[in-house]
Amino acid sequence: MIATIIAVIALAAVIFFAVRYIVREKKKGNKCVGCPYAGECCKYSELSALIDGNDCAK
Repeated sequence: MIATIIAVIALAAVIFFAVRYIVREKKKGNKCVGCPYAGECCKYSELSALIDGNDCAK
């Protein structure tokens, strides 16, 4: 019984922190959470493509 309660609490904590991380990243403006290029990806930012000179319109 106690093991089940501990497992449920641990699972709830993991889910809580995962959702909190995603919400924080979205507030920062990252479109692709978890992507190593999320902050500089030109897939979602035409301005970064113009500044960097990347051809992201492919």
